[in-house]
Amino acid sequence: MKDRISITMLEGGIADVRLIRADKMNALDAAMWAALAEAIDELKARAGLRVVVLSGEGRAFCAGLDLSSLGGDREPGLSSAGGSLSDRTHGISNNAQYAAWGWRELPVPVIAAVHGVAFGAGSQIMAAADIRIVHPDTRIAIMEMRWGLVPDVAGMALWRTQVADDVLREMIYTNREFNGSEAKLLGFATHVSDDPLAKAMELAEVIANRNPHAIRGAKRLCNMLADASDAEILQAESDEQVRVIRTPNQVEAVMAHMEKRAPNFAD
Repeated sequence: MKDRISITMLEGGIADVRLIRADKMNALDAAMWAALAEAIDELKARAGLRVVVLSGEGRAFCAGLDLSSLGGDREPGLSSAGGSLSDRTHGISNNAQYAAWGWRELPVPVIAAVHGVAFGAGSQIMAAADIRIVHPDTRIAIMEMRWGLVPDVAGMALWRTQVADDVLREMIYTNREFNGSEAKLLGFATHVSDDPLAKAMELAEVIANRNPHAIRGAKRLCNMLADASDAEILQAESDEQVRVIRTPNQVEAVMAHMEKRAPNFAD
């Protein structure tokens, strides 16, 4: 993992996670697919984690699939990430899908800071973040149709809560490139910033100073919105509130606000 992904723990439980294959614009080869899965698993197990900031070093967030992976005599149905596309190797996802969907499965919020390009699988990894901050000149495209393929790195499950149905269909069918400013207008991005990483870190510090148990509960609720029934969501709201109300962390949130001081939460 260490030559593809770096994880640096910052003050307050913020994980600074970076794709570091800068010479290839962080394109996804077999080692990068594996490194993404390893990083996700490591973060899932990390105590004290409050929020993740995901970015790419060099000129790009992620240029998508390393085009050398399209060549060769690989059998139909085998993935460039290893294994079969049909196999569910990580819960509900296959190896490639987990590189994106795994960020959605993390119990804490993920903020993507996106610059340069986010093509193909890169656009789908970006979509997995809870909050997506892009540079206005970032080049984004759902690229798979250019190569005669369909998006299959969990994007379809992720975009459905972010982008209007007809807009998504157009972008998939045409693989049209759009910039960060348009991404914000269309729903692919949350914020536009001339310094996405700095903006992401600023937002991460705010989240890291909220009750971590309430943040995790809120993410679980948000993850339900795509397909849960109204009754299931209403019940989940109540269940999550019961878990946090009048707990030491919830009381600390109130006291810190009233006393105008930084909170001191327990994990």
